Amino acid sequence: MARYKLYCIGASVAALALALLFALPMAIGFTGPAMAQGALTKTQSEALNAYNEAVRNFELILGQRRAQINAKQPLPNLPGQALYLARNKMLSAYKDLTDAMPSRIGGPNKYEIPPAYFNVATEPLLDEYRKLFDVMQAPPASAQKSDTPFKDVVDLGTAIARAKGLDAVNAEAAGRISLGLFFAETNGNQTIGNARSNKYKGSLQTGTSEDLNGRRKWAAIKPSIAAFDPALIQRDDKEEARAGNMDHRFNHWTSVRDALMNAHAEVFPQVPSIVRTLPDPIDQMKLFELIQIIPAPTKSALKSGNLLNYRISDPRIMGFLRNNSVFTFGQADRARTSATMREILDAMWLFNAKFEQALARFKEIKAGQKV
Repeated sequence: MARYKLYCIGASVAALALALLFALPMAIGFTGPAMAQGALTKTQSEALNAYNEAVRNFELILGQRRAQINAKQPLPNLPGQALYLARNKMLSAYKDLTDAMPSRIGGPNKYEIPPAYFNVATEPLLDEYRKLFDVMQAPPASAQKSDTPFKDVVDLGTAIARAKGLDAVNAEAAGRISLGLFFAETNGNQTIGNARSNKYKGSLQTGTSEDLNGRRKWAAIKPSIAAFDPALIQRDDKEEARAGNMDHRFNHWTSVRDALMNAHAEVFPQVPSIVRTLPDPIDQMKLFELIQIIPAPTKSALKSGNLLNYRISDPRIMGFLRNNSVFTFGQADRARTSATMREILDAMWLFNAKFEQALARFKEIKAGQKV
């Protein structure tokens, strides 16, 4: 778990944090008459208190971070980590509450989080959470954006897949999957930093060594792509010249290109069999996102011949999953000591909305190409 330190906030900033806290909707927890339908058991009462406390803590940290940003105060190292943990604790406490009191499961929410894990009344808190991350993870001033970021990802993924021997249909699937990775890693934002890590940055969130590895692999495959798509290579040459000696992770094109070459290109030849096993495009995206999170076990599962029933039991790997919001929420999920790949894919529900956005963008790109 990454460590972080909090800075003291001056009296005026603390007052602003308090004002922001009370400006957020407060009818979020369950208190008073709303719970007066009958006596609660000890388990129910403890779950209720834990949830209300988790909401209050999340509100407090949101207010503190907003106040620091508005007052241009220095932020702590990894400023998003405390927010992330507080959000997770709130979702986890709500799942414990609805496990103890199923009647508390509410309606759907715009974030498409299963209602057993999320009280729709807390949507404004997640709205503020995302706004804060947008500020904390903004690209550096020197970052080089693209005017066609989504198409770039699809074009690169498709071309790399073709160079790996895939036919047009499966290469298109690889391009679609690549766009899903972009949304999973950055919500579709270009060349961003990372408020929870000092290592991972850029459009597909890679480290410097991963980026360099991807650049080397791209140099090897580039001539074969030039043979069937010279226009893409011309674009690549322009982006290389533009990036020059800067960190290639802050040029959108080279960031995506190198990340795909580093971790995913070697798996692209398996796309036909993956699509047969996982016909749902969102499941396909989830599988490739697992190559970002737990690469070695995912590749072992692919080699096993029984992908969906492949079981992961290593506590360290389960920890990596939990650190990426898989089996993170509620005592029942956290108590799991193993899971099959099918169970892991199903537990990646926090990615669903991102992948649906990617699918919508992909359809727009393909429609534009047809026109």
